[in-house]
Amino acid sequence: TSNIKNYKPKDFAELLGVSVKTLQRWDREGTLKANRTLTNRRYYTYDKYLQFKGMNIENDKRKVVIYARVSTKNQKDDLQNQVAFLR
Repeated sequence: TSNIKNYKPKDFAELLGVSVKTLQRWDREGTLKANRTLTNRRYYTYDKYLQFKGMNIENDKRKVVIYARVSTKNQKDDLQNQVAFLR
């Protein structure tokens, strides 16, 4: 699921590890287009982040695998707790 959170350019630049000036240039060049508010301010969404990173959740066929273990049979309750937490 994608977050609905909107990022200000400063926060989004920090997330990507680039400068705000780089984001502005990418917006002008079309590399990473920003969304705009009614007052024409730039903002970015989590979906834009996934798109930039090349992650498409809708077409993602990967499976998530969890791993839990305990040392002895006496810790069976602990194992169930681990599995519940990881799920």
